[in-house]
Amino acid sequence: MKNRHHFFLLILIFGCTNSIQVSNETLSSKPEITEAELLSHIKYLSADERTGRFPGTQGSKEAIDYISNKFKSSDVTPAGTDGFLQPFEFITGIKVDNTTRLTTGLNSAMLHKDFIPLEFSSNGKFEGSVVFVGYGFVIEDSISWNDYKGIDLEGKWALIIRGAPGGVHPHSKFKDYLSLRKKAMIAKDKNALGVLFVNQNGDNDLPKLKHSPNSLSIGIPVIQIKRNLANQLVSQKLNDLQIKLDETSQPQSFMITKQVSGEINLKRESTLISNVIGVIPGNDPKLKKEYIVLGAHFDHLGYGGEGSGSLAPDSKLIHNGADDNSSGTAAILELSSKLSKNRNLLKRSVVVMGYNAEEEGLLGSKFFVNNPTIDLSSVAAMINLDMIGRMSNQTVTIGGTGTSNLFESMLKETNKSHNLKLAMSPEGFGPSDHASFYVNDIPVLFFFTGTHTDYHKPSDDWQGINIKGQKKITDFVYDLTMSLSRRAEKPVFKESGPKQSSQVRSNFKVTFGIMPSYGSDAKGLKIDGVRKDGPAEKAGIKKGDIIISIKGKEVNNVYDYMYRLEELKAGEVVKTIILRDGEKIVLSINL
Repeated sequence: MKNRHHFFLLILIFGCTNSIQVSNETLSSKPEITEAELLSHIKYLSADERTGRFPGTQGSKEAIDYISNKFKSSDVTPAGTDGFLQPFEFITGIKVDNTTRLTTGLNSAMLHKDFIPLEFSSNGKFEGSVVFVGYGFVIEDSISWNDYKGIDLEGKWALIIRGAPGGVHPHSKFKDYLSLRKKAMIAKDKNALGVLFVNQNGDNDLPKLKHSPNSLSIGIPVIQIKRNLANQLVSQKLNDLQIKLDETSQPQSFMITKQVSGEINLKRESTLISNVIGVIPGNDPKLKKEYIVLGAHFDHLGYGGEGSGSLAPDSKLIHNGADDNSSGTAAILELSSKLSKNRNLLKRSVVVMGYNAEEEGLLGSKFFVNNPTIDLSSVAAMINLDMIGRMSNQTVTIGGTGTSNLFESMLKETNKSHNLKLAMSPEGFGPSDHASFYVNDIPVLFFFTGTHTDYHKPSDDWQGINIKGQKKITDFVYDLTMSLSRRAEKPVFKESGPKQSSQVRSNFKVTFGIMPSYGSDAKGLKIDGVRKDGPAEKAGIKKGDIIISIKGKEVNNVYDYMYRLEELKAGEVVKTIILRDGEKIVLSINL
């Protein structure tokens, strides 16, 4: 599950023993959902041999095979594009080609020794003179600092010191201005040819080139150079310049006549990974054309490490993800088996799914809704199971209860035979795969038993699973699914809460009221959803539009959009250019 420690309160952890031993033959023949079967699935998926199920790894492939084989043995009908599988491209890394070069004056710098392109650099050949622009700040508040004042940067490299006076720490008054991408965006807006970053005094290391969601190209070359190379460029000690900047809090920017030329060649590495999709057909001549979707993601963090989302980033250990989300996947496997054996009772069809790359940004579920293997408009409801293995005090949290007027009463009715404590939350948007369906106007329910001290850590192992609690939730979902399948009335979608992340919203003074498509490869910001009566909808923006410019400044991706949003203020009317079916449209958005 994506980061959500702000989402729910920490829960107590029930333990379980490993005394349940059942043979594979027995497991495959049992028609009922059992604790033994659930635990067997969790043990397999979260075993060290799966190495944390990071997308594209052998452990992930073994998990895919396991889910596919269980669907097959349950007589579930394949519903992917390749049997049960729905393959899609996943970027696994980024490498710098050895044709990448940098020359300063008459000297050729050495790749990896003297310089390295940053992951969001653009490729190409570049040449120009250099301007030293201090920390690269443009700050108009009480700090009042502008390193670009009186500087003509057009067609020139900007040499920028990383960080800020006093270093990088959470209490720095410059903390909102430290992002390298933000500094590079400012230079780009000043028409810089490219950016040369250099570390602060006492740090001469080059960063490691590592793919992340932040690897989207910024549109200009961005390179980090060592301090000795920077000293050659400025023809004086960079230490003295930095000390003067820190002591005076005043810009020390100046032109440098030396030419810097280079060629950047970064290559993204990718592989095919897959969702796993099956369908259990209903029996009603009319209703069988509608679907209940049951889904859970099966990927996790692999070996963790910096930038992985691990909450133990200093330890390179297998993150087994027993609760997150072997628990939800195990429930899907048991539900598919029982529903298939009782398919004669189904009226609506039931789609069962295992999503890949949820931890990387809901990539699997987003790919599915953008490339559905069923008629998406015929989906009556989507039920998402993510982290359901740590139930405490008989309580399960259910999100999305406000996305259809039917849900709350149906949940209460179903609970009469289960006696769980239902903590119901109406909002449809959340940090898991149901969000991909909610932004496509599909009613959603999200089952979750809360975060815990093992969340996103190597210690999330099967021994911490409350298997009795998990069985109770899985039984509840079975009865709810059967009820949804047999109900004559189809749930009608109701918007409940914004179609965007509250975590993202809180960082800005204004909002457009849109849901960005974080997985899109379109140039610009593709829109997954538009909030009803929000500024974007009132201006005429629709789902599927691509924002390419805000207030006269380029928007090439979601990071550009967020940076542009930071610059805006409530009450502004902002000229915005969008692409719709290849045609440019100019709109005015009233914030």
